[in-house]
Amino acid sequence: MSDTAEHAAPKAIDARIKDEDIDRQRRQMGVPQSTHGLPYNRIVSEDGIRHFAFGFIGDDNPLWHEPDYARTTRWRGQIAPPLFATTTGLNETPPPATPEMKALFKGLYKGVGRYNVGTRWLLFKPMRPGDQLYHDLSVDDVQVKETSSFSGARTVLETYRHLYVNMDGEPVAVRYESFVNAERGGSKKVGRHADTKRHVYTKEEIDAIDRLYAAEERRGAEPRWWDDVSVGDQIVPVAKGPLGMVEVIGAHMGWGLGATYGGGPLRYGWKIRQKIPAFYSEDRYGVPGSMMRVHWDPERAQDLGLPAPYDYGQMRSNWLTHALTNWMGDEAWIMSMQTDVRMFNFHGDTTVITGSVVDKRIEGIHHVVELDLEGTNQREEISCTGRAVVILPSKAGGPVILPTPDLALAERGANMMADAAARIRERSK
Repeated sequence: MSDTAEHAAPKAIDARIKDEDIDRQRRQMGVPQSTHGLPYNRIVSEDGIRHFAFGFIGDDNPLWHEPDYARTTRWRGQIAPPLFATTTGLNETPPPATPEMKALFKGLYKGVGRYNVGTRWLLFKPMRPGDQLYHDLSVDDVQVKETSSFSGARTVLETYRHLYVNMDGEPVAVRYESFVNAERGGSKKVGRHADTKRHVYTKEEIDAIDRLYAAEERRGAEPRWWDDVSVGDQIVPVAKGPLGMVEVIGAHMGWGLGATYGGGPLRYGWKIRQKIPAFYSEDRYGVPGSMMRVHWDPERAQDLGLPAPYDYGQMRSNWLTHALTNWMGDEAWIMSMQTDVRMFNFHGDTTVITGSVVDKRIEGIHHVVELDLEGTNQREEISCTGRAVVILPSKAGGPVILPTPDLALAERGANMMADAAARIRERSK
């Protein structure tokens, strides 16, 4: 008996980037969008914070894990890692109600691959156990490249704005997340990874990675004073890898699975497959699987011309941030963070995060330093980069004062809460 199931061929999908989709996405710019289902964490909790730091980042900083320790810091209690907001935030925007709005937000770029290529964060307030956050989502930018080195054909770079506010409508964080849309199989056509093989480690290489883990330093409770920092200072490297299935499982433990397209196991998977069948394809056994399986299924990765499954871009954004929080200590604050994902991080790859101070200045009431960060794999390729602006305590200027969001974000946060309350009152009549 053959090990490949016989089944009817699925309906063919025209998996190309179409002008009408580009035009429709541009008309979505600035229009609040609803999301599928509930966030992974409805409310920020001690356990949710710990699970995120443990599974998604691999960061054992006691500020994220141990409330008793955290109470001795200036934050006076446990707070979440800087980019935790991706797991939470209730989206109260109602689904499209009119035929015109339904048509506007109908699925885009069906059958086309979508890859995280970078994120810009602005951070205003710590996230604490018990916090309830609200989420506002809209398209921020759409750029088209007719010929791309990534796929050899047309690509679309889309950027979404995710605004997170507290119950008072005050902005807590905002992220601008960018994805490139490219025809699936583009990597195979271009052949960029034809000569890339999964790395086989020697004992000496594993020993070198182990030494990096052993040498990792966390500044912790000892303040990193702005006055003592100099341009050119280096951070202590942080090792991440070798990447494997456990790391992908850990990522979903901390980040969730249903947050992306509302997927999930068993009936949850079946339900989303009814909504977006184009997001599923059958494996060689005839079983429909989510396109997300390219992160854990070697056969799917090879079908796309890749040597192995790969990570999620948000993982590397958090790894860069981990190295930064190790360096800056508990008393500091990340004001902004830009991360760029330059290439795939395949199973078997090891990423080493390095960085240095590139600027030091006073911005109004803030004593800030700017750092460049890089993630380099065992092939000596730079797979991700970061640029961060960090507020440090100052011997002359005093402790960190949290940054203030601009007026447009504050107004949007207030309108989010007021509009949602008006809809609740209307429904109760």
